[in-house]
Amino acid sequence: MLLLGAVGIFEPVNGYQIRRELTSWQVDRWAHLNPGSIYGGLTTLARQGHLARHELVDGGREVTVYELTGSGRTELERLTTTALETVELYDRSDFMAAFSMYPSVLPADLARRSLVQRRVHLEATLAEFTEIKMRSDAVPPHVLQGALLWYDVTVAELGWLREVVDELATGTRPEWEPPAGDPGWQMAADRERYREILDRADR
Repeated sequence: MLLLGAVGIFEPVNGYQIRRELTSWQVDRWAHLNPGSIYGGLTTLARQGHLARHELVDGGREVTVYELTGSGRTELERLTTTALETVELYDRSDFMAAFSMYPSVLPADLARRSLVQRRVHLEATLAEFTEIKMRSDAVPPHVLQGALLWYDVTVAELGWLREVVDELATGTRPEWEPPAGDPGWQMAADRERYREILDRADR
């Protein structure tokens, strides 16, 4: 999902740029994605038909760039909505990956529906925790304390998520653009140049 999403955000984009961007997100620490596997992952996604791979000559050097295909875009949307909606109480890495990219890869109405669905699932999860609290004498005290930790984490996420959904519903999320000197500006310039090269090749 992260590879498809990064390509979708920056396409057409080369593998080095994807690796640098995802490494800056520290994906090896929270998303279990080894930066060394990124090039192999891009090759696999291209072989599966989810990415289009182009060999370009840019300023006298050969560069391989990637774009999403139709199937890649469909798969990215499916993976992102599933990760936004699914509550995995003990591992939020898929959700965090989806949340880090959803404004760029999902229509706003679909993203909001998925986050509302997550809110419903979180509320159901809290109801299950309430049942555990009512049966506190059925488990050892330390087990109950561990469950209460997850309960508090879920309460915090639910409060946070309600604010996110309200922002989307009211359109009050602040606008943002990268600061001067951010590598994203260079990636945007490279993207335009790659697009021009691809367009000339299609003529």
